[in-house]
Amino acid sequence: MSTKATTPPGVGRRRQTPAEAALDANALELFARIAQAGSFAQVARDLGLTRAAISRRIAAIESAVGLALFARSTRSLGLTEAGRRLHARARAVREAAEGARLALRQTRDQLDGTLRISATPGFGRHVLVPLLARFRAMHPAVRFELFFTDRRVDLLREGLDIAFRITDTPPEHLVAQPVLSFGVHAYGFSPESVTQPSDLARADVLLLGQGEEPYPSIWQHEEGARQEVMLQASVWGSDLDALIELARQGAGVVIAPDFCIQDRDSAQSGKPDLQKLFPAWRLQVGLTRVQALTLPVPSGSEAARVLVRFVREALGTP
Repeated sequence: MSTKATTPPGVGRRRQTPAEAALDANALELFARIAQAGSFAQVARDLGLTRAAISRRIAAIESAVGLALFARSTRSLGLTEAGRRLHARARAVREAAEGARLALRQTRDQLDGTLRISATPGFGRHVLVPLLARFRAMHPAVRFELFFTDRRVDLLREGLDIAFRITDTPPEHLVAQPVLSFGVHAYGFSPESVTQPSDLARADVLLLGQGEEPYPSIWQHEEGARQEVMLQASVWGSDLDALIELARQGAGVVIAPDFCIQDRDSAQSGKPDLQKLFPAWRLQVGLTRVQALTLPVPSGSEAARVLVRFVREALGTP
């Protein structure tokens, strides 16, 4: 008589249908995140993934279940009727998952390890350094290796964790999170003689990276007016901080991003800080944001993601 075990009828593991496999806990949590944020890009930043990866995952879910869950347009992202029916259950899954992660996070050791960080010199010195000091006070086991350069770096090839770059078109293979919007303005101590951009044609101008040849500049007023001004530098060079200090010594008008000009204690300096000479005007440079670039999950480190989130919150970036 055979002793081979048999499986009783109706007992055993039932295979999942494609729709059931597509709507596992991870998929439901992702769906709930997107439904709440109303944006693929925002969820991609929050999760440390590229927007393309999020789009592929949602497309795979919709294909497997045979239903469109999101109503897409060029300006908005909403839920279809099927998406609204699914949302309540998906939200419960997300809340349970986030509760579990929070419980684990509260018992987890502090962040540690070394973060290799690149930043443009102006942003690095004037904005990032004070924030890194605050971050280390919260996570003393984290160490930093800093590279302040205007050179475009390759995170993967150079082994960097984060690059803070001035760009409005970040590489698609990296996770890009805006951390600071800025404008480029004229700063100095002569508000009577320099009241609008056209006055700069007759002023001593301090310019980053410009040579002896006149520099054609375009200035935009907040109400839409434009002025084209030919700037002739009296001092130029590659060190913006040196040009700013020259302006503080009364040597001329410096053209600089607003995040590089910080108020100083006039009692200590003996004189007021630089003034924004015509606040309603800004130089058109084609770039308006500093973004934090990191590698997507799983290559990017947890400490890097925590630091980027800290910088965004500290700078009030939505």
